[in-house]
Amino acid sequence: MAAGARILVVDDEPDIRATIKDILEDEGYRVDLAESAAAAREARRRQRPDAILLDIWMPDLDGISLLREWSECGGLPCPVIMISGHGNIETAVEATRLGAWDFIEKPLSLAKLLLVVGHAVEAGQLRRENEGLRLQLPAPADLVGSGKAMQALRAQLDKIAAHDTGVLVLGEAGTGKETIARALHERSARRAGPFITVAAGAIAQGGAARALFGSEEGGSLHHGLIEQANGGTLFLDEVADLDSDTQLRLSSVLERRSLIRSGGHEPVPLDARVIAASAQDLQAQVAAGRFREELYYQLRIVPLSVPPLRERADDVPELLRYHADWFANRDQLPYRKFALAAQNRLRNHVWPGNLRELRNLVQRLLVLGGSSDVSLEEVEAALGSPSVASPSDGAGAVPIDFALPLREAREQFERAYLLHQLALAGGSVGKLAKAAGMERTHLYRKLKDLDIDPRGPRAGAAEDA
Repeated sequence: MAAGARILVVDDEPDIRATIKDILEDEGYRVDLAESAAAAREARRRQRPDAILLDIWMPDLDGISLLREWSECGGLPCPVIMISGHGNIETAVEATRLGAWDFIEKPLSLAKLLLVVGHAVEAGQLRRENEGLRLQLPAPADLVGSGKAMQALRAQLDKIAAHDTGVLVLGEAGTGKETIARALHERSARRAGPFITVAAGAIAQGGAARALFGSEEGGSLHHGLIEQANGGTLFLDEVADLDSDTQLRLSSVLERRSLIRSGGHEPVPLDARVIAASAQDLQAQVAAGRFREELYYQLRIVPLSVPPLRERADDVPELLRYHADWFANRDQLPYRKFALAAQNRLRNHVWPGNLRELRNLVQRLLVLGGSSDVSLEEVEAALGSPSVASPSDGAGAVPIDFALPLREAREQFERAYLLHQLALAGGSVGKLAKAAGMERTHLYRKLKDLDIDPRGPRAGAAEDA
């Protein structure tokens, strides 16, 4: 059971409400009660539940009608378990069609109540964790490395995790800042709660308010990413990419520990640990007027620096083995060992793209190589800088098939060009947009069309952390 999960019990019978409340609270759940559909609407608006127990027969509006209302106005807020004293097949079919999770019959069975609620909460929280904006291939997320820098970092994480304070993770692009945030979450008392990632650079400015803070529009209620993190951890990735209006509103949320949804009027409590990350010098951004000073200090209660890979040379062989094993298992590729000469060459590489570059290199060598050990020659070739083909002789490292139709050849070049520029930009889409001379919204569309995920390993980059 997820400790502290919130359950909304909707039933017009006081004895039933009291009985369910006592049972669930004895198991560690937080319980809200509603005696009618109107009270249920208000309770749901005030606080997002992790699961709802909804009586089918109520005097003002029956449970099926309320279930239909929620289903048609933005979708069900969480798993809904129907309570029925005298249901029938037609009612069960309709409730299932509308998305009901399960049924419990009166008189209530204690064992079945706890079993169904526990499963519903687990399913709901898994869904919440997947509601973030990132759509990417999973990337390895372990803290790999036995060197002094990683040992010191783990010791810091253990100390910080014991306190429920905000953390600002600073480090170069590709150093694994989201991995650090997840490690903090897993070490904290909130580990059973959701871990919600906000990829600031991927939020369209026009829709940032709704995506982050949620909305109340007529009968439709949308829970924003911040609210979805209640009970767990909110990770703000590359927080410097938030526009000034969103920075101001976020600062207000952190100050008040509550938020007001777009179109709403009543505050919603915020109960989440906030971890922010940036590859930029936020102090310089503050001095230049591009980042709000009050927000900077609200996020920087505990600063945490992540060392670049070039300062972790002793960890490189271990990282190579780990990622070779990870990609071999995930992509069903032949596992390849790195020859000692290849390992030594990579220990001395400066790694401008940090862990992201290493992940991409390992994946490419597994995809393009055979079953033998990775040789020094392969590594040297893989580290070579790509160059644009000359129109006169077609030489160069950009793989363009001149037998293709013009449109397909252009797409092939655009993909190679953007991958190259993305690597030079250290995985930063903002820097890529400047280098390519493209507006960011158009660039995101182009990356999607070319199947380039700027935060995934197929783009020559793992997560932008």
